[in-house]
Order: sequence, then structure tokens, then C-alpha cells
Amino acid sequence: MSASGVPPVVGVIGGSGLYDIPGLTGTEWRQVKSPFGEPSDELLFGVLGGQPIVFLPRHGRGHRIPPSRVNFRANIDALKRAGVTEIISMSAVGSLKADLAPGTFVITDQFIDRTSARERSFFDTGLVAHVSMAHPVCTRLGDRLQAAAAELRLSHRRGGTYMVMEGPQFSTKAESELYRTWGCDVIGMTNMPEAKLAREAEMCYATVAMVTDYDCWHEEHDHVTVEQVVRVLLANADHARALVAKTAPALAGRTEVCVAGCQRALDHAVITQPDARDPAMAARLDAVAGRVLGA
Repeated sequence: MSASGVPPVVGVIGGSGLYDIPGLTGTEWRQVKSPFGEPSDELLFGVLGGQPIVFLPRHGRGHRIPPSRVNFRANIDALKRAGVTEIISMSAVGSLKADLAPGTFVITDQFIDRTSARERSFFDTGLVAHVSMAHPVCTRLGDRLQAAAAELRLSHRRGGTYMVMEGPQFSTKAESELYRTWGCDVIGMTNMPEAKLAREAEMCYATVAMVTDYDCWHEEHDHVTVEQVVRVLLANADHARALVAKTAPALAGRTEVCVAGCQRALDHAVITQPDARDPAMAARLDAVAGRVLGA
């Protein structure tokens, strides 16, 4: 939720198939510019069951952008500028657990970030901030997604750790086995630094990790192919659309501040003293941190 009196706007990040939802009305693609560069694509604005909703193709329409080249900062900043207050992130993942079969939706609650080639923060020299990531997803959004998945009778699991690897290559078997010893449940390439940036932008964020394969650790599934992933993704598409269609309207008409504290994440995070802040950096952060910087 946004500040009291401001209705929520739900953002959805995921693949192109998510946007073809029955009942989505008033659709319009719009370009939203960001001082952090070009977002992955234009944003699709619409209304679903009375709830304003904004879709962003993470890899661009047609899947043009590899995971390491996604401009996560521009994506989150553009969604914030579009009025989005909470984000439902949909992503394809491999399973690291025998009981998480392809087709399962995992509403994860933790991440391990093993990426190395991505900009992880909006803040930089001249304006420093440190946000808490102990609980990196919004429990309120997670509750809504879980309730919707149960009502739709989708195969799903609430809770789990998402290992985020750099990619674009899939894991070696040794890596896959290592991550299993760490207690990770699924592995993917896209939710970090996305979740960190959403927290810095004081936006509620939750992940639905859609299992497409068993990674390469499973003795009966010793390698992952794009063909296999796409086949399961297409099978999951109807369920993903149904989950968004069920969840988004359930968030409509609420005006209270998020009880999980997501929209107050910067209250005590900015450490640079006001007289030492870089004005250019502050101007760049007008959407992300304007509430606490007085923009």
C-alpha cells in the first residue's frame, strides 16, 4: 500500500504471456523515462477488476535482453514513477528440491544473491543509504498470493529460498549440488538485485517462482535445455495469468500503509548528512527517495 489515502497500483514484472488476461481493460503501452537509463520496455497500463495495474516485460517484448543486461534500476524507477506501490514478480526457476516438481509455484521469502555484474543500489557516492534486507519480501503480498493460489488449486509452496545466479548459462552439476547443501529451494537469474531495489524504492515486493525444471542435480534430469524450459513455461502461462487475475483485484480499494513496513524502508536508511549530499544524486533519486529527501 501507499501512504494513507492513496490507492494501490499493482506492478507485475514477468514474461509477455502475462499481459493477455481476460478482463484487463483500458490497456495502453506508455514510455516512462528514468534517470537510470532505459527500462526493458514500455509499460502496459490497464485496469483489472477495478484495480489499476502496470505490466513490465523484464526481458523486453520478444525476450531481447539477457539477465545480466536487464537494467533493474531503470525498471524499478520507472515503475515507481508510474505510480506503482507494490510489485508481483513472476520468474522461471529451476528446482533444487525433489518435492518441488516442474509446474509448482513457489512464493519465496528469502534470497541468496550470487550475481556479480549488476548495479545493486540506487544510492552511490554523494548520497549513501543502507536498507534492511532481513525479510526481503512483503508478507502481506505473499499472503494474498498464497490465498489466490489455494483458491485456484494451483500446485504451490509458501516460503523458500531463491538462489540468484548470474547466468546466462545454467549451473554446473557441482554448483547445483552446492546450492542444495545451502538449503536453497529454487534457482534463477532475475530476482536480484530487483528485490533489493524495490526495497530501496519503498515498494512492496513479492516473488512467484515458477518451477520449469530440476536444474541439473537430479539423476533423471541431468541437464536443462531451453526447449524444456519453454515447454513448461507455456504450460504455466495460464496458471500465471489466473494467479495475477485473482490477486490484483483483491488489493483494490485499500488505503492504509503496508503493515509489513515496506513503504517506510528509508526512514532511518540515509546516512549522508544533508549538507554533504550531492544535489545531482538527490535529483536523480526524486522518485525513489523523494519522500525522505524532501524532493
